[in-house]
This record gives sequence, C-alpha cells and structure tokens, in this order.
Amino acid sequence: MKTSAVPQLQRQNPLRWLQVVLLVLLVMLQYRWWLGENSWVDVTRLQTDVADQQRINADRQARNDVLSARVADLKSGLDAVEELGRSDLGLIKPGEVFYVIPAE
Repeated sequence: MKTSAVPQLQRQNPLRWLQVVLLVLLVMLQYRWWLGENSWVDVTRLQTDVADQQRINADRQARNDVLSARVADLKSGLDAVEELGRSDLGLIKPGEVFYVIPAE
C-alpha cells in the first residue's frame, strides 16, 4: 500500500449544508422579527401610539359632551341664555341696579 504525502480531502457530511442553510434561515427570520419592517419593536410602538390616541379621544369626547349639553341647554330655554349674558357680557335687566365692589 502506498501512502500519499498529500492528505485526502475529507468528504463533508451532506447534512452539514442543511444545518448551515437552516441556521441562515433562522437568523434571517429573527432579524425580521426583532428589527425588520413590521417587527416586534414597531408593533410595540404602535400599541403605545394607539393607547395615547385613545386617551386623547376620550378627553375630547368628554369635552364634546359638555359642549353638547350646553348647546342643548341654550336651545331649550331662556334661563341659560340669561345666565350666559349676565356672566360673560355683564348684562342687566331693566329696573335692576348693578353694583361694582372694588377689590382692596
């Protein structure tokens, strides 16, 4: 038997290539999950934005409800109109006396 001076190349296991391909695929999927478009980070940020917007909407809805009640009150009777005129415009009825008390 002859021994050669050059070592023979070892045959690589065919499953080794499959392992490398699967590892690369796993890394690519993990990258998309953590850092890519529509990633976990984006979803978390969007959930925070939605919660903030819902809080803003609730505040505005409460303000709108107050304004709607005020408009309905103004449409329904003259008492609200009179109160608004007295408080905002300083109106008085005929025959009333208006006193101004200066602050010291």
